[in-house]
Order: sequence, then C-alpha cells, then structure tokens
Amino acid sequence: MQEYLDLVERVLINGTYKSNRTGVDTLSCFAEHYTVDLSKGYPLLTTKKVNFRAMLYEVLWYLSGEDHIRNLRQHTKIWDAWADENGNLDTAYGRYWRRFPSAQMNPETGKYEVVEVDQIGKIIELLKTDPNSRRMVVTAWEPGNAWNSKLPPCHYTFAFNVQGKRLSCHLTQRSGDIALGIPFNLACYSLLTQMLAQEAGLELGFFSHTIVDAHIYVDHIDGLKEQLKRVPKPLPRLEIARKPIDQLQFDDFTLVGYEFYEPIKFEVAV
Repeated sequence: MQEYLDLVERVLINGTYKSNRTGVDTLSCFAEHYTVDLSKGYPLLTTKKVNFRAMLYEVLWYLSGEDHIRNLRQHTKIWDAWADENGNLDTAYGRYWRRFPSAQMNPETGKYEVVEVDQIGKIIELLKTDPNSRRMVVTAWEPGNAWNSKLPPCHYTFAFNVQGKRLSCHLTQRSGDIALGIPFNLACYSLLTQMLAQEAGLELGFFSHTIVDAHIYVDHIDGLKEQLKRVPKPLPRLEIARKPIDQLQFDDFTLVGYEFYEPIKFEVAV
C-alpha cells in the first residue's frame, strides 16, 4: 500500500535520532499522518505478510471488554510481554472501549458513583439514530491508570464521522512503531470501521491516522528499506457475516484475494 510506504520513506529521510525507554534508539518524526480510502479494498499490507489471524483475534478481544489475556493468548502471544503472571493487563483497550469507568452524580444521594460506560455500544446507537453527530468519540486513556501502567495506550482515541452514506474513522496515536505496530493498527481500525458500517447500513469511507511520535527502531531500518523496493500488490477484500457486532466470531470473517511478499522479521522493542 503506497500510503504506508510513503510514511516509511518520510520518517527514514526526516527522522531525528532519539533514545527511549526500550534501550533501542529510533528515527522519530512528529505528527505524521496518512489517509486511505477503504472503498478501494481492505488495507492489509502486501509488501510483507501481515498476520491477519492474530490481528483479528486481537480486535475481537478488544470488543469482548476483557481486561486479561487468558483467552487471547490461546491464539496469539502479542500481549504477553505486558501482562502480569496471571494474564491481567492494566490498560487493556477493550476494558475502556466497553467498560470505561465514569464518575456520575447520583441525584438521590448527591454523591458521585462510578459507573461503566460502553463506548462502542454508544457509537452503534448514534450511527443508527443520529449519524450526523460529531460526538462519536472513543477513548482508551484513563489518566489515573495510564500514568502508572507498564504500557499506557498507544492508540488512545478515535472518532467516527459520516459524510453522506460513508463512514470514516480517525485514529490518534501517541506513539507508533512503524515497522510492527502501524500495520496492525491500520488493519485493526479499518476492520472495526467496516464492522460498524455494516451494522449501521453505511458504506465505507476513509481511515485517517495521526501518529504523534512516529518512529522507526534502528534495527528495523534495513527491513523497511527492503519493503520500499517492493511494488504493492492489489488490496484484498474483507467479507464479514451479517450479524450484530457482539455476535461475530472468528469464523465470520473471510479475507479474499490476499497476495503478499515474503515476511520480514522485525524484533519487538519491549
């Protein structure tokens, strides 16, 4: 996908060297952005193989609202490094998507009580009843938790917008590993947008992505330069069974026509 390759090239050319908590230096750029048209195909990278199965299990795990990885780790190990010995994850995205803690006043007692807010459920409701709303925002950033977490949310807020009959999504990410994380983030939120569009009877619009600290780890440079030599193949198509989102399971998703180059090995910086 050319939009991704353009992002890689910009950071390789313009990035500044920065040290960070992982001990592996990066080339870093501020506030990088790209947009893809989801009506042209499902934006799964073709210049290297992306593990679609692991990404799909991850999205379904988010939507489950679980705050542990005990079920997820049966299918993928991508979150193991940040969970505790019991599989609990202090900033599990799904917990905040589906059960965000909110302090609301009880009118009978005059005291604040903590209630859980299903942000995804509210988005679905608005898409069906008030699609022109400009308040379709989801956040995974809860300050009291994030400031003390082993890994605070990277992709911390996203918003949906309907123009005509087309649903688009904008994701804001505080930190983005271009070689490993960004391809997953792109695939994840494009998938979520398609799920929501189908549920609400809308067409696909755009996925737009802003990355505050867009970085390439120095040990990823050679692999990304190899990708830049590859000509992107046609995008695949994603088919989703027509069920309510909370009833969808892994086998309800079919990736059609995915052609790709051989994988490139990138080490995870923890």
